[in-house]
Amino acid sequence: LKMSWFWFYLPLHLLMAACLCYSIKAPTTSSQQSFKTDLFNFYHSLMLADGKETTIHLLKDIPKRYYFVLEEGRALAPFTITVTPCDVPIEWSILVHKASASFLGKAAQGDHDTQEVSKSQKAPSMVSTIFNYKGNSVETYMGMSSHSALYMLEFLSTERDTHITVYLTTDTTSGQLYPELPVDPRIDVIGIGHTTVTLTWKHSPSVLQHRENIQYCLLVNEKHNYKSLCAAETAIRSSGMKLPPTLALSLSPYLLEPQQVMILSNSELSIINKASSGEVRQICMGTKNTYTVLNLSPSTQYYFDVFIVNLLTNASAAYTGTFARTLEEPEPKVMELKDGKVIQVVLDGKKQKFYSLQYQARHKKIQFTFQLCRGQVRVHIMKNGKTVALENISGLRYFLLKGKLLDTYLVQLRSTEESNSSVKVQVSPHFHKPLFPLLPESLKIKSFSKLRTCNSVTIAWLGTQEESKYCVYKKRIEEDRVWMELRSADRCSGPESRHKSEKVLCKYFYDINLQRAVTTETIKGLDAGTLYLFDVYLFGPSGIPVRYHSKVVKTRKKC
Repeated sequence: LKMSWFWFYLPLHLLMAACLCYSIKAPTTSSQQSFKTDLFNFYHSLMLADGKETTIHLLKDIPKRYYFVLEEGRALAPFTITVTPCDVPIEWSILVHKASASFLGKAAQGDHDTQEVSKSQKAPSMVSTIFNYKGNSVETYMGMSSHSALYMLEFLSTERDTHITVYLTTDTTSGQLYPELPVDPRIDVIGIGHTTVTLTWKHSPSVLQHRENIQYCLLVNEKHNYKSLCAAETAIRSSGMKLPPTLALSLSPYLLEPQQVMILSNSELSIINKASSGEVRQICMGTKNTYTVLNLSPSTQYYFDVFIVNLLTNASAAYTGTFARTLEEPEPKVMELKDGKVIQVVLDGKKQKFYSLQYQARHKKIQFTFQLCRGQVRVHIMKNGKTVALENISGLRYFLLKGKLLDTYLVQLRSTEESNSSVKVQVSPHFHKPLFPLLPESLKIKSFSKLRTCNSVTIAWLGTQEESKYCVYKKRIEEDRVWMELRSADRCSGPESRHKSEKVLCKYFYDINLQRAVTTETIKGLDAGTLYLFDVYLFGPSGIPVRYHSKVVKTRKKC
């Protein structure tokens, strides 16, 4: 650090003068005593506490200084200082001002020797820099002093405002604040899968001695390793997430932010933070030193950090972080499509995997038909590796494509919801023999509120220019089941899945004029003030039905 000797000596001179004045036993005036007390209290506030971790906030390019004094009369007094940067690299130094025996003897005699002492203080030989460091690693200095000395620590951040923690102790015989790391603090990767990574590390000696107060916490992210728990928490907060007070979680309940997910199972607590920069996971697993991280993304590099945490003090020590790349996802199995054959595909919404179908054209013109049965499905059709169609489908959807003989078509299907979806698929060159019936412009069922009575409901739906069969079904439902019934309905299933008692009627109709291709039906014999779900099935020449969108209507309670 660039030190100004003037500003070093000045606080040292005032601090020593304050300490001397404080120890003088000669009587003083009240104003003099007040000044000396204020001065002593000011410098006392900059004294580092012994045996306690201190958090220090640093402003950019503004050095901050703290002091501590080794007591007189302790032969070979040991001390340790641990500094933990919580964000950017910092610069810090330890300077010592050694007091001579003549200084101590004169200090006890009175004010008349203070000027002589001050002169001796200013001798450059009395001040020396014993340690300096620049970086963002956790660094510990262990020192030994054979005589009384005043020490100054100076900290400087040149990148931006930040904070650090400093721990000073002169008691090296009792237990340490920080958990102890093993001789080999590396994390070993012992298994890699498409979505999993298995890690192991050597036990901390602190676990063997204080098992009930110690636990391991694992941090998983996609950016880089962190050299301290303090640095990890700062980085996660700066990305817009809010964390619990520490990773040393006591498994007590607390409120999570919307972007956080908490998972508690088998005495393990996992916190998943979601942000634009990627997912950050925190897992505390007690004293187990082997862990398999699940539900990772394939072909992705992850960084893993293990912290040994003291649950009583929240102090922690970091193992040497590691990283690993998950395996690439295997190519999905491709199913061959055959002319005219209908297949139904069920898509797993949780895994969000593609389902692939392949077809080699035997005609120049072909037609793909998709009937959505449940959920939401995204369809991607490629011809010889180039995209020819990409969209989310609803209801019944046709794609008429032109190409050459032996063109290869690849169809990829994926659920766009977390729940499972299903879809029926057919490819055929025979356009004159459609598998599904000719559809109207809309598959909605309309009800007439003014025509509702206590025991009847009137509904209407659109038809086509082709004579077709329509069957109406009704089902009594409870109000709290409406959403579930509509969501879980299989739109590909036909009347064969319905109970016989639910059937209302079947009828044929058509109209050459599409403006008049509308039919109505009044369903009677209903209960008053009751919810009913109505379905209409349209049958084409092939006998495969298309289900209209279900309609929920409630009869009048009083008439």
